[in-house]
Amino acid sequence: MTNRILVVGKTSQLGQSLQKLVGQAYHKQALRLCERSEAISLAGYDFSFVGRDTLDLANPSAIDAFFTHHRFDVVINCAAYTNVDQAELEPELANQINYLAVKQLAKWAKLHKSFLIHISSDYVFDGTATRPYLESDLPNPINCYGQSKLKSEQACLFINPRGVIIRTSWLFSEFGHNFVKTMLRLGVMRETLAVVSDQLGSPTYATDLAQAVLSVIAHTAKSASSNMEIYHFTNAGVCSWYDFAQAIFELKAIDCQLKPITSEDYAAIAKRPAYTELNNAKIMRLPGLLRRPWQEALTECLTEINHVNPSTTTQ
Repeated sequence: MTNRILVVGKTSQLGQSLQKLVGQAYHKQALRLCERSEAISLAGYDFSFVGRDTLDLANPSAIDAFFTHHRFDVVINCAAYTNVDQAELEPELANQINYLAVKQLAKWAKLHKSFLIHISSDYVFDGTATRPYLESDLPNPINCYGQSKLKSEQACLFINPRGVIIRTSWLFSEFGHNFVKTMLRLGVMRETLAVVSDQLGSPTYATDLAQAVLSVIAHTAKSASSNMEIYHFTNAGVCSWYDFAQAIFELKAIDCQLKPITSEDYAAIAKRPAYTELNNAKIMRLPGLLRRPWQEALTECLTEINHVNPSTTTQ
């Protein structure tokens, strides 16, 4: 029996990373990210990847029309409004995409008995903790983006389709717009660059998050459990944005002087939590799941960026 899997947000970092891994898995018969990870067979899985042109989360009627005519065994929601500062200026749009649309997805998943995987964020926390956040810790977002992501979690838990919420943080990849690619671009354009040094979190390679999503499908989606759960997944280790930028420049031998500054000096529109390291112990109980240091994942990502666009590293 074929399991039909829908990936919403095909052009997102995670959506494109899932397409990459699924392609590798079909080519090699099974997915093994590295020698330390368990091989995941995707035999019997049929993946469909859709973007805004097919399923626009900003349009409630389009969501209903799509799921009225389509059925899936698993729905993976990779789509989100992720511009944290712009969300302060467009709270209604951020709320629609990050919360109300997810509420619709959860209702359709419940109706169709689909397994829903929803990606959430470390920004549901206020950053005042003194140890890594557990899934059970009380959220307290301090910006509009975090508030919209928390409301999506609450909607999923209340509607309670079969499925999981996966919180992650500081996503980077060879795809789309992200901190790594911004640093590569600015690093060759400027002689000096100021980067925030008082926000701490865990950079997460979208390929590794995609591996975690596929592990959840392989080991959890067939479970008879009817309760939606929350998991945390990030790469191992914690650093500041300044530390992250420094590692990028060192690995690429970019001659740009970095200057550490405070969040107050940076004066972004939206407040950011100061510390959002997530405890990964719960998801790591899944068999053979890979969780490597962010530095190791960054090295691979930089190599992949060269493969995606070999003529330049300043995409």
